[in-house]
Amino acid sequence: MIRPHPAEWFEIVVARDDTVMLLDALARDRCVELEAESGERQDASAELQRLLRRFDELAERFAAYWPPPETLARPLELRHMAQEALSALEAWAAVAAPSIETLRSLEAERAQLALWRQVLAQIGNGALDLAAIAAPRDGLQAALFVFAPEFTAALPTAVLVLPVKLGGESGVLALGPREALAALAQQVTGAQGRKHKPPTWLRSDARESVAFATRRLETVEESLADARARLGELSAAHRLGEMLGRLRHAQWMLRSIGIIACGENFCRVTGWTDDPARLNAALAASGARALAHFPSPPAGIHAPLLLQNPWWARPFEVFARAFGMPAPYAADPSAVLAFVAPLLFGYMFGDIGQGAVLVAAGLAMRKRAPILRLLVGGGISAMLFGWLFGSVFGAHGVVPALWLSPLEEPLPVLVVPLFGGALLLLAGLAINALESYWRGKLRHWLAGDAGLIAVYAGILLGLFDRTGYVVAALGAIANVVGHLVVTRRWRSVLGALGALVERTLQLLINTLSFVRVGAFALAHAGLSAAIFALADAASGALGYGAIVAAGNVVVIVVEATVVSVQTTRLVLFEFFTRFFVSKGREFRPLPPPAIVRGELREATH
Repeated sequence: MIRPHPAEWFEIVVARDDTVMLLDALARDRCVELEAESGERQDASAELQRLLRRFDELAERFAAYWPPPETLARPLELRHMAQEALSALEAWAAVAAPSIETLRSLEAERAQLALWRQVLAQIGNGALDLAAIAAPRDGLQAALFVFAPEFTAALPTAVLVLPVKLGGESGVLALGPREALAALAQQVTGAQGRKHKPPTWLRSDARESVAFATRRLETVEESLADARARLGELSAAHRLGEMLGRLRHAQWMLRSIGIIACGENFCRVTGWTDDPARLNAALAASGARALAHFPSPPAGIHAPLLLQNPWWARPFEVFARAFGMPAPYAADPSAVLAFVAPLLFGYMFGDIGQGAVLVAAGLAMRKRAPILRLLVGGGISAMLFGWLFGSVFGAHGVVPALWLSPLEEPLPVLVVPLFGGALLLLAGLAINALESYWRGKLRHWLAGDAGLIAVYAGILLGLFDRTGYVVAALGAIANVVGHLVVTRRWRSVLGALGALVERTLQLLINTLSFVRVGAFALAHAGLSAAIFALADAASGALGYGAIVAAGNVVVIVVEATVVSVQTTRLVLFEFFTRFFVSKGREFRPLPPPAIVRGELREATH
């Protein structure tokens, strides 16, 4: 539980025609990470690469008119699956191209009609001769410029403009000499705007033009519906959704997996699994003709790692993952943090009522935002310390304090976290000793850090009994002698003493950092007292209740955030730095194909 667990190596021999089916099943079960042995992975065949390049070319032209890809009912052999699907897709493209050109033309006309109907609706009837704008004379031109609302054009003096509003964009209908409009067009296009020529169907009267645009839009919509229906019939006749599903699946195979080492009749799939029993069950359920076994991994291949914690410790894996996966010889402190982090949080946020709110929020939001599960443990701890401090929604004295009231006895509130921090740092040094044992370097640890622990613990004990300083002196001697035994060089003695002094000072400074835990506990109590002081000054019960309620909301939101940050800082920068080594590789299961319209997205881990 305190050490990452390596994944188990597997090897599967599968009938070549069933390889896609097998990998699909394993990916959906999320129980394997594929890894080929050195030199075993083969490159995709030139034929398969050509097929998928052709598919990409067709996607650029026609993807907007494709139906959603369908999930495969039964995956086939990879190259056969891609060849058959691409043939069907090209046959569809040959007969569908005229319908698609018609659709594109109608869609462009619909967009133009809708745009100019908006413009015409803002032009007063009889205000302009619109037919003259559509066919200007005497060297004049007209154009509609559309751009972002924040853009301001420098208008040439020879140009007449009529501003218009077009939904979330702005525009101007401009009339002027060809050169002046060209200069204006250069400004607008430079600002990512657009230029539209007046349509030839404009009538002299704005009302007549709007009526024509409305009638023509109705005709275009009917034509579009007919063209889409025709396209749908062609897609159904060529089983386009099924064929697209096959090709997207083939792309997933190449991008996520690569080509598995295959012979004429069989393929060999190798990699890692987090659960051999689950892998065997997925293999049996897939229907693929395959056999799996679990030998020792090949030499030189390092296993990915898994964190194996009980349910109550899993939410606290977020701290370890913030630094990365622990090395194979390093510790996963999640189970320790399941106690330490809530204690730190609860001490700084001790209140029965506010803690209960955090527990309720954590339970309510745990599925939507899994990290908020940490609020459950923190809230329970806050409630326990609330009993010790006698605080309920910031009110002290409602329940008797089982220990003390922070504002009345601030010194113990500040001192206790110092000893708690010292114990936590000693625990980190002890974990470091365990890691040295796992690495086979316990002798080096005994020669160095064992003396450091004695010095640090001795100085702390010396605050109460002078015998502690004797322990510290003996620890310093042991540290120096240990370095001398390991290095066999007298010159290393001074370096060892310097390093010992530096690391001891770091530990003492880190210990002082835990004073902030008590300081935040006092700040929490002081802010609660300030809220009730403001409430007492309010007139009437309604004002009193409003101030108390608003104050508690502020405390819960603001202080919970601040206390969470401080807890994270103490854990990561004071505790983790004593032992944590993030050189491991996390087990990342093969993602299943998540097929959506027009693209293939891999499911996230």
